[in-house]
Amino acid sequence: MSLFSALRVSPDEDIGRSFRSDTIARAAERALRLELETYPKPGLVSPIDSGSHADMDARTFRASNAAITPFFRDLATAGAEGAGMPVLRRIGLDAEAAMRAATGGVNTHRGAIFGLGLLCAAAGALTRPAAGALGALVRDRYGTAILDGPVLLHAPGARARRRHRVGGAPVEAAAGFPSLYCVGLPALRRGRRIRPGDDAAARVEACFALIAHLEDTNLLHRGGAEGLAFARAEAAGFIAAGGVARSDWRARAETLHRSFVARHLSPGGAADLLAMTLFVDAIEDRP
Repeated sequence: MSLFSALRVSPDEDIGRSFRSDTIARAAERALRLELETYPKPGLVSPIDSGSHADMDARTFRASNAAITPFFRDLATAGAEGAGMPVLRRIGLDAEAAMRAATGGVNTHRGAIFGLGLLCAAAGALTRPAAGALGALVRDRYGTAILDGPVLLHAPGARARRRHRVGGAPVEAAAGFPSLYCVGLPALRRGRRIRPGDDAAARVEACFALIAHLEDTNLLHRGGAEGLAFARAEAAGFIAAGGVARSDWRARAETLHRSFVARHLSPGGAADLLAMTLFVDAIEDRP
């Protein structure tokens, strides 16, 4: 049952655009909070430690999340109004400015503002999203504009995309987030079946599955092709060996976390997609 279904909203019922936008923004805030709280996450920031990052910690992420949540509401409202990509970009740039003001200039959530922001706009446009509907709307309404949009030439992710000739976040979004639907959601729900009542374990399962699958530009930026290959192979090995079904899954995941930190690797793209997976899981109806 989705978040909207839990509110008992019928397809014909007008619950008010403001209320819907607030609900969507709260779901986005919660998805980012749960992503942060997930541990062990190889190389990534959590309340336990800062992973491979010297310039940010859990407090930085919490401050950033609080600062950008109002803009998710604006994006949901814009989606409900049928706004095009130029409007969404302006809201996203305002969100980035608020993020940097809250973090002292640190980029904690740029990728999430982009991907999760598009999904918030899609959620605002749909009364009760069916399974797969958010990604399909992003693809159909915004896909071309995403690929034709401006490129931040000096952003680390953009440099990594050019150097290694990978599509990265723009191609993923323009295609309707196939990694989310084909990898993230199945792994999250598999983890819940394996560890009923332990949603943190399910999030770890989804995180590792996404790391194994993605050509993560954050990993390419930090570790090059070798670092990406290492991260994907280690994450795939974790899943292939049973993932969170093993009794020692937590110790194995912590060992991998330390190995990523030792190599200064941080799969930020997978972290963003984990948050997006959690958001879609909360908003869309189950298949």
